[in-house]
Amino acid sequence: MGRRTWIVLLALVAMVAAACANEPVPPPEVTPTPTATPTTQPGTPTQIVVGVDDLPPGFNPHLLADVSPVTQALATLVLPSVFRVDENGVAQLDTTIATSAKVTSSEPFTVSYELNLEASWSTNAPIAAEDFVFLWERMRAEPGVADAAGYRLITAVRSRAGGKAVDVEFAEPYPAWQYLFSGLLPAHLLKDAPGSWVGALRNGLPASGGPFKVGSVDRGRGEIVLVRNDLYWDAPTVVDELVLRRLDPEDVAAGLASGDIDLAVTTAGPELRTALVGLQPAPRTQPVPRAEVVTLGLRADTGPLRNLAARKAVAALIDREAIRAEVAPEALRADAYGRAPSQPGYTATAPERRADAAEVAALLQQAGWTRTSPTAPWMADGAPVRLTIGAGAERPGDLRVAAAVARQLSGAGIPATVVAPPVVDLYSAETVAPTPPSTSAAPTSGATATPAAAPATAATPTPTPTEAAPAVPAAPTGIAVDLMVLNRPAAGDAATAVASEFGCMSGSATGPEQVPGPTGFCQPLLDALMTELMTPDPRPDLAQAVQQDLWEQAAELPLFQPVDVVVSTPESDAATGVGPGPLLTGPFTGAQRWRPLPSS
Repeated sequence: MGRRTWIVLLALVAMVAAACANEPVPPPEVTPTPTATPTTQPGTPTQIVVGVDDLPPGFNPHLLADVSPVTQALATLVLPSVFRVDENGVAQLDTTIATSAKVTSSEPFTVSYELNLEASWSTNAPIAAEDFVFLWERMRAEPGVADAAGYRLITAVRSRAGGKAVDVEFAEPYPAWQYLFSGLLPAHLLKDAPGSWVGALRNGLPASGGPFKVGSVDRGRGEIVLVRNDLYWDAPTVVDELVLRRLDPEDVAAGLASGDIDLAVTTAGPELRTALVGLQPAPRTQPVPRAEVVTLGLRADTGPLRNLAARKAVAALIDREAIRAEVAPEALRADAYGRAPSQPGYTATAPERRADAAEVAALLQQAGWTRTSPTAPWMADGAPVRLTIGAGAERPGDLRVAAAVARQLSGAGIPATVVAPPVVDLYSAETVAPTPPSTSAAPTSGATATPAAAPATAATPTPTPTEAAPAVPAAPTGIAVDLMVLNRPAAGDAATAVASEFGCMSGSATGPEQVPGPTGFCQPLLDALMTELMTPDPRPDLAQAVQQDLWEQAAELPLFQPVDVVVSTPESDAATGVGPGPLLTGPFTGAQRWRPLPSS
């Protein structure tokens, strides 16, 4: 092509371009990209900040030691569950995890699960049969677990379809099977890690199978940040972050007024009510019974309370209602085993009267205890009786309960000492470190780690061998507590809850022979009755008979069901619609749909 031809072509291109520039150009067709994460400024994540009481010792929803509203929130939003309960406590299949779950055989009783093919952990590993196996094995083998009786009936867990289908076989028909395999944990990360059942979950959850994942846990600041799980296969969360921030009840009002928090889930009480007075606009408060019951366990396998008569006498000396009124006046009085007072079907079963002073004295004398006068301390084997009460160091409310019990027993001539070991040790170990409560955690108003009845020589810096034993004996291997403050989770099935709390913890045919419960309680005949309660057709009067026998055995004294309160503003109500939620999943149920407040 010659030079002249190039010049002509360039001229024609220039003319076309000029003509086009003089014509209106229609805007390009743009399809908006839907986003679930509106932000106020580029790069600024949207978030909702919720005030909470405190952070638990760990975040394993299957450990008694970790029972708390915060652990419940993380289990609801981060961990996968095959079934979730509705407002009426009825288990409903979560189809994001399993597309089908049903009984497929009666001999042996078998439940088959077909898992959602898209369901995966935030590590990209599939949610699969190995997660079922891991939870089953740990629930029947580990001490200090919650609501384990149903898992102990399982004899085999088998994988199909490359791990995306599971067959679970039981030794007996089990009608409450829908409540199993909630809060699944990532087996691929935990199964081979020593101590991972406790240690790996102390400061978060290592993987998510839900809409949120744990971004960070800062115990120093008292803050947990949940962030959107970008690998979640269902509808994404609306906000980028959900922040749980530790606040004292009296600081909630200041946080709401300043905008530092958007709402709160905190302990109900006079301090909170006083702090909220004058806040405008007036916040809305909704009572939220916790999914737990605070109880007092009496050690039945060792120490002075292994004697039934002594145990019954000590139980009769404890005024349960006075403890509730002193420690948690807003709480619901608990007078039954297995169900929390706010659960459907709850009926009080406690005896109408406590033993009087003469009956208590007769029981203690039957146990071999003596006293020289009505005001003298009780003796056994020639020495003053001393009882040790354990309460988790991380639980200030439990320490207040323990102090109240110690005062009551001391006033009745039975000196008692409060020790505060780590709560995971208290609930799972036979002996604990004889650690007194810290100064900051120790209750006031006369409640001390060592009650007034302790001997005067206990204050001597260097006791000689002839002096009385110290209030907290220092033993290299620790000490066994005689009573302990327990936090029992509310379960989906009452019969399973009773068998989990008081059964002999026998394993399945392929499992361990025995895993001790926190109090060491085991009555084989009663254990058989509790197992029958979990079957499809127990005798009509059996539940009441078991309740009466448990009260008679005095293995544990239910005290109260704590009550929190949801505090919200008109703006946070409109953005979240927050409410109490179902008991077993709590007020954070549906938080993945919460929208940011206008000021966020």
